[in-house]
Amino acid sequence: MKTILITGASTGIGRATAERFFARGWNVVATMRTPKSEREHDRWLVTRLDVTDADSIASALKAANERFGRIDALVNNAGYGLVGTFESMDEARIRRQFETNVFGLMRMCRALIPQFREQGEGMLINVASMGGRLTFPFYSVYHATKWAVDGFTEALAFELAPLCIRVKLIEPGAIKTDFYERSADFVHDRALSAYNAIVDKGMRRMRKAASRGAAPEAVADAIWKAATDGSSRLRYVVGADAKGLLALRRVVPDGVYRRLIAKQLLG
Repeated sequence: MKTILITGASTGIGRATAERFFARGWNVVATMRTPKSEREHDRWLVTRLDVTDADSIASALKAANERFGRIDALVNNAGYGLVGTFESMDEARIRRQFETNVFGLMRMCRALIPQFREQGEGMLINVASMGGRLTFPFYSVYHATKWAVDGFTEALAFELAPLCIRVKLIEPGAIKTDFYERSADFVHDRALSAYNAIVDKGMRRMRKAASRGAAPEAVADAIWKAATDGSSRLRYVVGADAKGLLALRRVVPDGVYRRLIAKQLLG
């Protein structure tokens, strides 16, 4: 029986993924910063894990291995969005965004790779975003983290393939989760009045677009496919918006694409 460890599993994509794998017979290690569980089962383990805390990572891996004997797959899902005007963001907020979305993800990979190498197999599944290959206004630092995850994951896949460790990249579009509310860190200094009108219009339109996004279960389905299809495929795009925008980005000139996005969100 295989075991999967999922970060950020308390809500949204992480919770839907945990439920999907549990329903299909896997052992599930659902990790979160504040553990809570509504299920008692021998295939279900909830434990504390904060990707910014190396000690909590070590403790969670120890608990998972003691309970299930091994870990076969890791889903790096923990993350959040720093959103707003870049001029309003202080360095501490920017560092926190990178610490969670990039360094936390890398920390998890670094913790599991030795175990996978010794096992002779394993799988790293990194949840990025369509925002790792295209951009929107007011998401500059968030995009920077997701572009970093995209590049890191693609490069890592090369070096781990000879070790029989598969690396996968999940690229959702807008998803109906609390990403745009509880999990978002919105920053805008209204004293910077030159931005106010475009921030109000842009964020209102972004939230409207997000309300039409796919359900988190769609991402869970993509993660299941990535974990079980046996292929060397790297990227799994989720959502009609992500598929459409990424296709558009490939075929139209840069200037045309940017004008289209600006018109839709700020015009």
